[in-house]
Amino acid sequence: MTSRIPRDSRLRLVRPRPLAAAPPAMNQRRPRRAAPRPPEGTPARSELAGMARSGLAGAARVARWADSALGPGRGSATADGKATLSDATADHAARELGLTAARVRADWDTARLAGLIEVHGDTARPGWRLRAWNRDDSAVLRGWVALFDAWSLAHPEPAEEPAVVAEVVSAMPQVLSFLQLSAGPVPVAQLLDLLEQRVTELRTERCEVPYGPRLEPGTPKAPPAPDDDADTPLAPLAPLLEWALHALASVGALTCGDGHATLTPLGSWAVWVKLEQICVAAQSPAGNIEQSAEGMLRGCAQLRPNAARAEYRAWLAARPVGSAVAELLGAARGEDALLRGLAFEALRVVGAPAEPDVRAVVEEPTLRPYALLWLAEHDGADPEDAHEVLTRREATWLWVDTAAAVADHGEAPLLVRHLESAVQATVPALLDEVRAVGHPRTVQVLVALAAAHPDPALAKAVRRAAFQVHTGGS
Repeated sequence: MTSRIPRDSRLRLVRPRPLAAAPPAMNQRRPRRAAPRPPEGTPARSELAGMARSGLAGAARVARWADSALGPGRGSATADGKATLSDATADHAARELGLTAARVRADWDTARLAGLIEVHGDTARPGWRLRAWNRDDSAVLRGWVALFDAWSLAHPEPAEEPAVVAEVVSAMPQVLSFLQLSAGPVPVAQLLDLLEQRVTELRTERCEVPYGPRLEPGTPKAPPAPDDDADTPLAPLAPLLEWALHALASVGALTCGDGHATLTPLGSWAVWVKLEQICVAAQSPAGNIEQSAEGMLRGCAQLRPNAARAEYRAWLAARPVGSAVAELLGAARGEDALLRGLAFEALRVVGAPAEPDVRAVVEEPTLRPYALLWLAEHDGADPEDAHEVLTRREATWLWVDTAAAVADHGEAPLLVRHLESAVQATVPALLDEVRAVGHPRTVQVLVALAAAHPDPALAKAVRRAAFQVHTGGS
């Protein structure tokens, strides 16, 4: 038994076969798909990265100031533990940088959304992208795309019905796609028509129709009331479209003027990248972009890690980042432990925009070990060492949860090999701590392990432990 948790615990649910038994095509290297070329006129990546550096220069400056002025033993970054810059810190930064406190706050928020600053409690430290800012174009572009994905957080949300705001956020990818395909200025009035059509489609997909009392056959149907939902027109969306365009302009994705909107080169490139991801997934054998989070994760369960990550990226590209993260966490709260692990793999693809939601579920017992590992890796810990953030009890709970996934979806030898990932040095110690951890699937896991293990004496001890948990004995 070892004390290490494997770095990649993805379950292999397909029965292993010798290479000789594999189809001939499996023994041949597949031709790699040629990398798609961006539309003609798109600047080179180095030029796009230069634009991103220029647009995020203020955020990078505040992030570097925070790196030198804040941190353990040097200064407090926030006052509420929610990453909001405290008044004292904002004034301090404004004096040293020669800016207004309002400008400092705006650049601070931008730096957080772009992953240049990571806030932990009341302290802040630089994100890895800041370290690579001057030498790695990919890090710069990924930081800008993270800001682009979080555009709805970059501008104060209007005082409208939250449900309507959410509908507009969900509809904006189609509006952005139209702007990208138009490759030039588009009248805002035309975008408003498109937005209204898309919001109507979203409501129709949810089957938002009025349901009244059922009538007996032959009973004349009363005329609809004047306020019947089916006849109610859409609430005016023009103010919300204006808010969305201003928010996207504030992150550098588009420009507005003279009643027209135009994507910037960065915005056009980012939308094209997301459209490519969606198209690639739609052409792949898996093609899970239309599925719910749970359906997508089930579809990815038997894929290799790289193929699964490609599916995650495409699924995420087709959705607003906020609703996608919420849907993934909802799937993780279910009873299937395999989906729980895969959901957090998908959240690793999301990256920085998922941090607040992941941090918010740390106190949920079912998600806590996964969330702590995710946060440790996000904070820069090596995945091989991230398990050190878990207490022994949390590590044992995670072992049982992973074993439940193996028992439900894997094979007997895989469950036996799972013993090697336990933190306990001996099987008796493992059984003692598994009995005490209180996982709801403990009995089923132990019964399955006893049935799978080839050692009769060990299998007997495991069955005895399962019986003790079942009867509440010691």
